[in-house]
Amino acid sequence: MKLATKMIHAGAHPDPGTGAIMTPIFQTSTYVQEAPGKNKGFEYARSQNPTRQALEEAFALIENGKFGLAFSSGVAATDAVIKLLSPGDEVIAASDMYGGTYRLFTKVFERFGIVFRYVDTTNLEEVAAAVTLNTRLIWLETPTNPLMNVTDIEGVSQIAKKAGALLCVDNTFASPYLQNPLDLGADIVMHSATKYLGGHSDVIQGALMMNDSTLREKLYFIQKSCGAVPGPMDCFLVLRGIKTLHLRMQRHCENGAVVAHWLRNHPKVGKVYWCGFTDHPGYAIASRQMRGFGGMMSFELKDDSLQAAQQVLSSTHLFALAESLGGVESLINHPASMTHASIPREERLKNGLTDSLIRLSVGVEDAEDLIADLTTAIG
Repeated sequence: MKLATKMIHAGAHPDPGTGAIMTPIFQTSTYVQEAPGKNKGFEYARSQNPTRQALEEAFALIENGKFGLAFSSGVAATDAVIKLLSPGDEVIAASDMYGGTYRLFTKVFERFGIVFRYVDTTNLEEVAAAVTLNTRLIWLETPTNPLMNVTDIEGVSQIAKKAGALLCVDNTFASPYLQNPLDLGADIVMHSATKYLGGHSDVIQGALMMNDSTLREKLYFIQKSCGAVPGPMDCFLVLRGIKTLHLRMQRHCENGAVVAHWLRNHPKVGKVYWCGFTDHPGYAIASRQMRGFGGMMSFELKDDSLQAAQQVLSSTHLFALAESLGGVESLINHPASMTHASIPREERLKNGLTDSLIRLSVGVEDAEDLIADLTTAIG
């Protein structure tokens, strides 16, 4: 099944009672049983919900997986993966990653005896060197948030398999339209479905996709037992969002290329971080494992002062100053004080995340209008 067809029909089954082409919103907390223990496949809405079940089928299909699980947020999905581990287990994670993930690892799970080793995952030798007898999980983002570093998923998968560890890839920035980590050897794919999968900045949700049935049962047990599940309305919204993912991602990629090249040629702009540039260190890998380069990028001004960055951040009109990404509307963000504020400044600077870095989520508006907005803001 081709990508566009898959996105539109994933998880979609006409309602048997009415013929409704869209999955109904089953707004219920419980289900009537014919006799004790005899039900129609649904017992209690924390454990199962028909709307959520349809979405989880869609999640699996769009990532070329066998199983999907929906969570109340991307962080909740990440939380479930780490709960597969035990005290003393070790995780190798990217040194450049979303601040909320770093906060969860350092402020919550380190307290329970999980050990995290942060490395440059673009360097396979560094990843391999970090492996110990206690390594149980390797956690990747590619491209990374916000510096757009690209990691060879197949290469890390080989390291993980040799170590007997799981590989989980946060595929939020790329989306299933551009990249499918399960096909490249990952064991689990995580998405903040809040972003490109939902696509309209109106829902908070997370997703996990996998192929192994035993792994699915372990994660489902955590989902059911810990209860971080999305409501049926949220599931309906993400189901609807997936139907246009291919159309939106095509436009995100087109606009992203226009904006990235325009920024690079602007006399007041310094470095631009976008993995579609042919001289990007990860361009060859990105070209091999992705179908396009997306609409996410970051940049620094030649005047790298915080004041200059704040002036730009406060001067856009179409680019809304807000956290999050992946919606139809364009967003501008200051990672150091917003999405990555939970990472200590010295750690941010060590990884190349400066105080003046600006992140863009390029939306699906007319590219000329977006350029005009940035022209006014940058001056």
